[in-house]
Amino acid sequence: MHVLRERVIALVTALGVLVAAGAGAGARAESFDDALAGFAGDSYSDTEKAIEAIAASGNPRAAIVIGALQDARLFFNAGTKKVYVKTESGTLLDAATGEAAAGETISDLKLVRINNRLRRAIEASLGSLTLLAPDPARRFEAAQAVFRSRDAAALPALDAALAKETDAGVKRALTEARAAVILNMSAAKQADQIEAVAIIRARADQDAVALLSALPAAASPAVTRAARDAVAAIQNGLVLWEAAQNAWYGLSLGSVLLLAAIGLAITFGVMGVINMAHGEMVMLGAYTTFAVQELIRSNDPALFGYSLAIALPLAFLVTGTIGILIERTIIRFLYGRPLETLLATWGLSLILQQAVRTTFGPTNREVGAPSWMSGAFEVGHITVTYNRLWIICFALVVFVALLGLLRFTRLGLEMRAVTQNRVMAAAMGIRTSRIDALTFGLGSGIAGIAGVALSQIDNVSPHLGQGYIIDSFMLVVFGGVGNLWGTLVGAFSLGIANKFLEPYAGAVLAKILILVLIILFIQKRPRGLFALRGRAVEA
Repeated sequence: MHVLRERVIALVTALGVLVAAGAGAGARAESFDDALAGFAGDSYSDTEKAIEAIAASGNPRAAIVIGALQDARLFFNAGTKKVYVKTESGTLLDAATGEAAAGETISDLKLVRINNRLRRAIEASLGSLTLLAPDPARRFEAAQAVFRSRDAAALPALDAALAKETDAGVKRALTEARAAVILNMSAAKQADQIEAVAIIRARADQDAVALLSALPAAASPAVTRAARDAVAAIQNGLVLWEAAQNAWYGLSLGSVLLLAAIGLAITFGVMGVINMAHGEMVMLGAYTTFAVQELIRSNDPALFGYSLAIALPLAFLVTGTIGILIERTIIRFLYGRPLETLLATWGLSLILQQAVRTTFGPTNREVGAPSWMSGAFEVGHITVTYNRLWIICFALVVFVALLGLLRFTRLGLEMRAVTQNRVMAAAMGIRTSRIDALTFGLGSGIAGIAGVALSQIDNVSPHLGQGYIIDSFMLVVFGGVGNLWGTLVGAFSLGIANKFLEPYAGAVLAKILILVLIILFIQKRPRGLFALRGRAVEA
């Protein structure tokens, strides 16, 4: 009898639990449905209450409904008061069940309206709903959303998420979000708020400055003083980070200038030819990249990640061959006549631009970036984009390869001999005309591979090269005609100087100031930073 009584009690208890669970689920479902009806009220206050109720309902469709509201995809029927979610494909779903809506068209429904206050409430609710998501990236985004909204209602969810979080980056974001919420709460303890100030101070970015500068009026003097000291410290640190960011932008710009000018440094240094068509070699390299990508897209899209590796040698061969043809058919008849050479190559640049315009059209062409060149990462408060990083590395590789060619190959030795003393080189049996053709081809080929790199950061159009030709000549003269080290130092020096001047003078005035400085510098050192030495040069 005793055993039978225990079994009966256990059975009754289990039935009670099941009934209670069913009643709870029914209550939650009823709560969710009631909250949805608030969206049909067509008033901002009803919508705000509905957002709070749905976020608190625990219904698995809560995030879907609030996300649809944020993206302007939530509608209601004014007559039936039913609410619907429009999917990205245009299908209407019942917001309560997720099933397809029968007999409803979008023209019969009204959009649930939101304003800026509701947008903040939506962001806070979505943050609270995803703080415990399985994906760390979603948890991090949710923490950032709560940090921006500073909604006190998210505090319990933050505490629960912090207790379970194992990822260090997400945990730091959650801690900062909790500190932001506490600072925005007038009822929070002073000690907690001062601790929150210290946490936000450690974040040390512009968002931290904005948060600490906008404390509630009811904040205590101690908290206000701590926030003011934190803002001053953060701003002092940000000045240094801003300088580092400008230096990085300057290196990035310098690498672009180096790529555009390094081929011209070889051509101008060895041959003394003012080649106004050099920019068009850069442009042809960019269009070679476009043509390669178009072929890959239409024939084998799986190779797209290798498109730049395929385009590099092709661009070098195409532009190098064109460069040799230009030297053999035009330039070699104009040696010693710099004005005629300038006019001839300028006319040639116009012909090449028109040829490209006729072949590919006058509009910009899209050159895609492979996945390994997309995106960015942060070092402290410096944002580093992968495409700029790869271009810097590529420019340095080209520079080192060119140095190696000039130092360790027969062609390089003969090029240096012709550069230093053309007459003596010819007397020693060097075929200077052959060196001139190969040098012009080499300089044009380097310009072509520069175009491959520039296609990743600039518009590919018939005018692409025109944006770099003046800067290239200016850089070659500043660094020292024919000196690669001068070109390298000059490129990075001018790039960094330009980026430090831009915030104060603007982009156009900064370029003018750089030009004026170079003119003044050339007055003192006519041969540039690193002058070539040789009997012919010094004569």
